[in-house]
Amino acid sequence: MNSQTRAGSGPPVPGFPGVVYQIYPRSFRDTSGDGVGDLEGIRRGLDHLSWLGVDAVWLSPIFPSPMADFGYDVADYCDVDEVFGSLQDLDRLIAEAHERGLEVWLDWVPNHTSDEHPWFVASRSSPDDPKRDWYLWRDPAPDGGPPNNWIRHFAHEPAWTLDEDSGQYYLHQFLPQQPDVNWAEPGLRQAMHDVLRFWMDRGVDGFRADVVHLIGKDPALPDDEGDWVGIPRAAFHHESVTHEHLRGIRAVLDEYPGPRRMVGEINLLDPREVASYVADDQLHLAFHFGLLYVPWEAERVRATIAEVDAAFAEVGATPTWALGNHDNPRVRTRTGDEAAARAAAMLLLTLRGTPFLYAGDELGLRDAEVGPGQVVDPGGRDGCRAPVPWTADPGHGWAGRPWLPWPPEPEESSLERQRSAQDSILHLHRRLLTARRDSAALVRGDQQLLDLPGEVVAYRRSDGADERLVVVNFATDEVPVEVGPGWDVQIASDGTGEGRGFTGRLGARQAVLLEPSGP
Repeated sequence: MNSQTRAGSGPPVPGFPGVVYQIYPRSFRDTSGDGVGDLEGIRRGLDHLSWLGVDAVWLSPIFPSPMADFGYDVADYCDVDEVFGSLQDLDRLIAEAHERGLEVWLDWVPNHTSDEHPWFVASRSSPDDPKRDWYLWRDPAPDGGPPNNWIRHFAHEPAWTLDEDSGQYYLHQFLPQQPDVNWAEPGLRQAMHDVLRFWMDRGVDGFRADVVHLIGKDPALPDDEGDWVGIPRAAFHHESVTHEHLRGIRAVLDEYPGPRRMVGEINLLDPREVASYVADDQLHLAFHFGLLYVPWEAERVRATIAEVDAAFAEVGATPTWALGNHDNPRVRTRTGDEAAARAAAMLLLTLRGTPFLYAGDELGLRDAEVGPGQVVDPGGRDGCRAPVPWTADPGHGWAGRPWLPWPPEPEESSLERQRSAQDSILHLHRRLLTARRDSAALVRGDQQLLDLPGEVVAYRRSDGADERLVVVNFATDEVPVEVGPGWDVQIASDGTGEGRGFTGRLGARQAVLLEPSGP
């Protein structure tokens, strides 16, 4: 057994040693009867999160919004949309989460607002308005068209909309209803900082910063060139001034005891660029989404782990991993079957770094089938946002008919059924979370990828005398694995062989967590 890569020696910079559970509020649980999940539904789910063993919960946007992009078009950063409840409901949720030892993180959207936000309404009202420069306005190009060749997300169209009254264009890298704000403007920066203070004053523990790498912009807003022409900028936008803005944001977070943490959505392909945003004076954590995008193949997964882990180790940081979220097909849908989804859970919860678990993945949910007449999302992401089934009865624990179709087989995948079956994927997640919490090697240890042949990914985690070995078979056949003697199966993705010595063979798409054999 030969070592291939060692990364992360020594203690990491302060990040988050636990596991964060992402909730898409509209799809978690409805208690009001309108078919949309709400804060009360999340509050009632806190016991599930405590039982499961996660450490923090991140709520996708709950702010007042016209919902053109389902909350990522914010009309008021300092309130709760009535569809989810009220500020008092959120206060109660935070208090009860804290009683259970759970942190609460909110989704902060710093790059853009709704076009109905009072800031933009004022900015649009006149070129002379004091808030005009809080957004990015430019004169037309000489031919009367958009000021540059940037393309927006969700459609291959210009990232500019003409305001007929003023004759200028405003920038929006997403929907026209989501104008970009101008972080070069001191008043805008101060207002955004005050938003963070508002929520931390109410007890919020952390934030997920939406596309935060976009906030710094070259004031010249130059045309894209070469291979980048025609590609939305979130895939490659990397301006050095963003680091300056992040230092200002971190200073605000550090005003409060805690620490108050922030994870950045840095949707760049190069892990070295992503890692550059993590520092003692910038972000605590930054997502790299490589494992969300690569095929479920050993070679591609191994290479991604090696590249990302090495990039973060270079800056003394640890990666932030996600195998599912509200923007991408669910892990079981991508990997193809439950066996692979179980193996993926083993991978996610044992890799060096901070795992983010998307609500419903612990149940092995698949994407819903969304018919043409049921599509509501401008980015085609409805399938992975299907409602979470809590009970096996036809209503599945929801007070009203949900806003999207149920995922396949909601009865069998419901929390009620999964909780009652000790061999379910839900119980596998719970056992993995318990094993992670109880092992210094898994929480903060070094990681060493092992050079094993075939469709196998394996790595050793170690912290002093505490050691664990993780082996994942990506093949659809049983394979032999040589890891040497002295290892017992602590957890197997299918439960096979637990508590006994490792036989040196892995079943089809099986994964195991191994611990040193006892005396």
